[in-house]
This record gives sequence, C-alpha cells and structure tokens, in this order.
Amino acid sequence: MNDGLLLEYLEGFITKKRKNRFIEILEERTNFLTVAIEDVYQLHNTSAVIRSCDVFGIQEVHVIENRFGKRLDKNIAMGAQQWVDVHRYETTTQCIDTLKANGYKVIATSPHNESCLLDDFKITGKTAFLFGTEREGLSEEAFAQCDGSLKIPMLGFTESLNISVSAAIILQHLANELRKTDFKWQLTESEKLDKRLDWTKKSIKSIDEILQRFR
Repeated sequence: MNDGLLLEYLEGFITKKRKNRFIEILEERTNFLTVAIEDVYQLHNTSAVIRSCDVFGIQEVHVIENRFGKRLDKNIAMGAQQWVDVHRYETTTQCIDTLKANGYKVIATSPHNESCLLDDFKITGKTAFLFGTEREGLSEEAFAQCDGSLKIPMLGFTESLNISVSAAIILQHLANELRKTDFKWQLTESEKLDKRLDWTKKSIKSIDEILQRFR
C-alpha cells in the first residue's frame, strides 16, 4: 500500500486545521534526544514524563517495567500517549542495549554522585536520558551500563526532585539547546510521513471501516 496515497485519502476525513497542526508539530519533533524510565512506581509519574516529552518535542519514550508492570495513566498523560511513541522493555539491559544499538549515548540522571551539572552538559550526539524510581533512583545495573551521568543543580535542603519534574527541567533545557546546534535533529521525511499517517488514523473514529473502503 502506498502510504502517501493513503495519507492523502485519510486527510480528507480531518480538518485542514488539524492537518496543518500535525505538519507544524512534526517540524519540531526529534528522535535525537529520548527518555528512558526505569521501574517508576508512581503511575502518574510515568504519564507526566510522557506528557513532558510531547510538550518539548521528544517523539519516543522507553519504559522499563521489570518490577512494577505498566505505569501509564491516560488521564494524567492527557492524550500525550497518542502522539508520543512508547517502547516497553522487561529489563534495564534490554532497554540500554537497544538504545546503544540505535546509536544513543545513555546518560544516567542522579543527584547523588559526581554527575555533570545540567548547565555544563554538552550534546555531542544522539542521547538518551535514563531516570530511576522515586525513592531508590537508578539501579546499579543501570549505572554500570550508562555512558555518563547528569544532575540538576540544587541550592536547598532537599536532595532530589520528583522524577516528572526532573525530566521536564532537563528536557526543556536540552531540547532548546539542541535546536541551536548544527545537528540534523529533526525527523526524516519518511519518519514525518509515518507519524502524519499514524496521527491521522488516530483522529478518525471509524478508521477500520474507512481503511477497508480505501483497500
């Protein structure tokens, strides 16, 4: 099936405003930076991280569900799970191996070691930021396999921030920094087409019937 022809057909079932909004958002989307979440217990935290990824233009999230199972609350994600690609893994090693195989440097986020401060962190290539559980942080397994570590500078008595807040701060800062670089950080034309098609399908109520009619 020709995806271009299918997209042209399906866009006849959505408004021009929605179509243009998809195109506009995809121009700012990136897979150059991504987020991985290891065994986060509080369900709303995973959902909030996914929402932050959508807000700051991060297209993919990697969720490790070794200990606590699925951690996605659709109400808190506020529909962001429709627009962000969520990849799930049973183990930390499986996730990190996949990220590295796809060319990512994996950076642990932690306030408890000699991490690089956020303001000093330089993006040198595709990067995945790994976040751990609310109370325990990242596992030793995760630290052993990461390529470096990062922390948010803090000036108060509190040692750490909620994971969803930490992710939002890091993504907002580094997504802005990425857009100032000469890296080819945007999605490829093929990736943009795939996402336009995916998002358009998700916007049509009777999509199965309409796809059958197209075929």
